[in-house]
Amino acid sequence: MLTRAQALLFRSLSPGKQRKIIISMTPAELLELDADFELCADDGQQPPDKDGWRVWLMLAGRGFGKTRAGAEWVNRLAQKRSQRIALVAASIDEARSVMVEGASGLLAVARKHRTKVKWEPSLKQITWTASGSIAQLYSGDHADGLRGPEHGFAWCDELAKWRQAESAWTNLQMGLRAGERPRVLVTTTPRPMALLQQLLVDPWTAVSGGGTSANVTLPDNFIEVMMATYGGTRIGRQELDGELIADVEGSLWPRALIERCRCEGPERFDRVVVGVDPPAGAGAGADACGIVVCARAADQFYVLADESVQGLSPEGWARAVVAAAAKWRADKVVAEANNGGAMVGEVLRNADSGLAPALVHASRGKVARAEPVSLLFEAGRAFFAGAFPRLEDELAGLQAGGGYEGPSRSPDRADAMVWAMTELARTPVSVPRVRAL
Repeated sequence: MLTRAQALLFRSLSPGKQRKIIISMTPAELLELDADFELCADDGQQPPDKDGWRVWLMLAGRGFGKTRAGAEWVNRLAQKRSQRIALVAASIDEARSVMVEGASGLLAVARKHRTKVKWEPSLKQITWTASGSIAQLYSGDHADGLRGPEHGFAWCDELAKWRQAESAWTNLQMGLRAGERPRVLVTTTPRPMALLQQLLVDPWTAVSGGGTSANVTLPDNFIEVMMATYGGTRIGRQELDGELIADVEGSLWPRALIERCRCEGPERFDRVVVGVDPPAGAGAGADACGIVVCARAADQFYVLADESVQGLSPEGWARAVVAAAAKWRADKVVAEANNGGAMVGEVLRNADSGLAPALVHASRGKVARAEPVSLLFEAGRAFFAGAFPRLEDELAGLQAGGGYEGPSRSPDRADAMVWAMTELARTPVSVPRVRAL
């Protein structure tokens, strides 16, 4: 079996040099090469490099190769010396059909490596003949089954599906005390749950993973169709990209509301407005300049684009506003004056854009300004004409009552959208215009 360094070196060679090496190999060496996971494994499928971890949390999209990575890790550990290993899935049936008997499960991996194992379905255990290691199957839906047994290692699959996740995990941890350095691998597609969120912040957790598109063995047309259909949406980010997207308590834009308000949008609009939330500073460490394009058609409102930028000088982000207004044929730019909105007006005038921005002053906090706009979405009058992940994350972090628990320091994109929507909601419609391409 190649070391990780050897595998990386081989993968870095040109196809011609790889071919020369392969031609010179014996049949036995070719079989070993074909079985070597290091040659095709993504970085997110490799055990953590850092020391001191107890939990390896692999959050990944469907088809990423989580099962193969888990089976390879367990098989490698089981061959070294006698170990007691727990294999935990949402149910015993899933543990058997996926972790053991699946196309990328332990039996398939053992065959590739010509490792002799004994699988006893009636006992729910698999034994490595040479080392004497035993892996026992357990169910995350039956927490008491993990009360008592001791293990040195564990592989937990699809933790987000376990019905008794908290108690099953606790019982497993209590019994994970055999050997010098007990460890557990969790392979799961993320779902909002307290246990996963806790594992992510625990200092003894090492996190890896990746998206569906990282699996080089998947057909290109499958990945293309999946990304075209679900890319950027909540289900796509969760099931394909492997992101943990949690709902914030009291959110003005719960994730379910965002998904319900997603649409393609009409071809013609009555008005198009660019909302701008300028950053207080400049440079790489400054907040983003929120630039969001919204439109109105009759009595309905649409988010068309998130053109926000970060790390630019005041003139740089102001020019980005001008570009967004030209691209979407906007008839108005609304910019918050508090943090340099006058710069937008200066650049617009210098660019001879014909657009004089309306400078608005923030007399209330961002959340207070956002609440009336969130009601438009709840009432079915406002929509997202596409997927805008970073904007949506900020909106989901705005809480009724004034709190913010979003991914960025400040909800700049969300505030820019609110300025644009507010302007559209309070002004009458005029001449219809064709949607920008």
